[in-house]
Amino acid sequence: MLNKFSLLELNKTIQNTLKNAFPEAIWIVAEISELKVNRNGHCYIELIEKDVVTDNIIAKARATIWAFKFRMLKPYFENTTGRVLAAGLKILIQVNVEFHELYGFSLNVIDIDPNYTLGDLVKKKREIIAKLESDGIIDMNKELNFPLVPQRIAIISSDTAAGYQDFVDQIQQNNYGYKFYYKLFPSIMQGQQTEDSIIFSLEQIYANEEKFDVVVIIRGGGSQSDLNCFDSYNLASNIAQFPLPVLTGIGHEKDESIVDIVAYEKLKTPTAVAEFIIDKLIEFENDLNDKKEQISFFINDVLNNLNYDLGALVSTLNPLIKNIISREELNWSFLSERLKINSSNKIKDSQNKLDNYVRDIGLNCDRISQKHQNNLDLIKTKLESTVQNNLKEQEFYLEKESEKITLFNPENILKRGFTITYKNNKVVRDINQIEEKDEIVTRLFNGEVRSKIETKNNL
Repeated sequence: MLNKFSLLELNKTIQNTLKNAFPEAIWIVAEISELKVNRNGHCYIELIEKDVVTDNIIAKARATIWAFKFRMLKPYFENTTGRVLAAGLKILIQVNVEFHELYGFSLNVIDIDPNYTLGDLVKKKREIIAKLESDGIIDMNKELNFPLVPQRIAIISSDTAAGYQDFVDQIQQNNYGYKFYYKLFPSIMQGQQTEDSIIFSLEQIYANEEKFDVVVIIRGGGSQSDLNCFDSYNLASNIAQFPLPVLTGIGHEKDESIVDIVAYEKLKTPTAVAEFIIDKLIEFENDLNDKKEQISFFINDVLNNLNYDLGALVSTLNPLIKNIISREELNWSFLSERLKINSSNKIKDSQNKLDNYVRDIGLNCDRISQKHQNNLDLIKTKLESTVQNNLKEQEFYLEKESEKITLFNPENILKRGFTITYKNNKVVRDINQIEEKDEIVTRLFNGEVRSKIETKNNL
């Protein structure tokens, strides 16, 4: 005859068997898959165990932490681990194994060991970092070229976060008068939805990548447990491979999150992120001023060299002219002396011939004197003309070089009323480079004008 059990008898038998098998509390390791707290403060947990190879669930059980015990265990666990007791955590708990004839099998939690969870969290963090390294993406964002003038900023933050307002105030009220364009992509910055929210914002920014120079992820202060969402592989992977430099200021004072590790630059606070961006503009402006001084020194050096060459040419011509004049004067003196000697010899020959010779000599002297004088005047005129022509050529060359330098000076071009139009940091030279709804920047001598194209007319 078959033994028959009522359901109650069966459940009582199971209850007694479990009580005999587990007369004392035991420690078990499991992962939290669900956690709910009712209005009475009782905490109901679903525990699971996964296969280490397939990640499939191979065991499941319900556990309960009664309100009086939960009020003690929860703050103890969270203060020690810096993590909110929530789904996804691996825990080591001490439980009483129970079976109720109405409610079935359950585990009554009486203690929890936060040190086990801490070790598991550190292990998971190391595993995520190792995976990022093996995937070859951990330093991808750091290897991007940072923009010379990062003025277009995509902000990922909560619109109500104090850190967001601190960042905006620091950017807008900078002491250098720099102008910035920024756009907020509202995101959840703590809790289980943080990862998906930030990734969604990154996807929105990626769709408008050409409109931004840099991405900042910022939030105000908070407990360490509020920041655990930033140790996600998926979030870190998206940031590491993002095509724009990502700056973080998410409030970690002690620990460095995985998001901080893969970002282009980690800064402590939103205000520090703003200062980092402002410092980049200061560096660019200082570099620009250095180049301006170098150009000025170069121009002065060229002018000084030309003045020196001109002075050397004048110094060379002056002695040459004086030498030619002295030589001609010496020849004239020599000829005059010879004429005097010949005149004396002729006087001795004949008084009659003397008058004729005197007359002839006088005529010859006048003619010769005039001829030499004409020669001297001609030589002097040619020399003066040569000197003047050389001087004019050098002055003309200097003027042309000065005009070229002035002409190619961007500031002088802008001073004359010309402007330079940029689209996406590139100079616009053709109307066909601009489309309707494009945003353009027009640079004038003393500032910039940002415009949006409503209509376009081609010639």
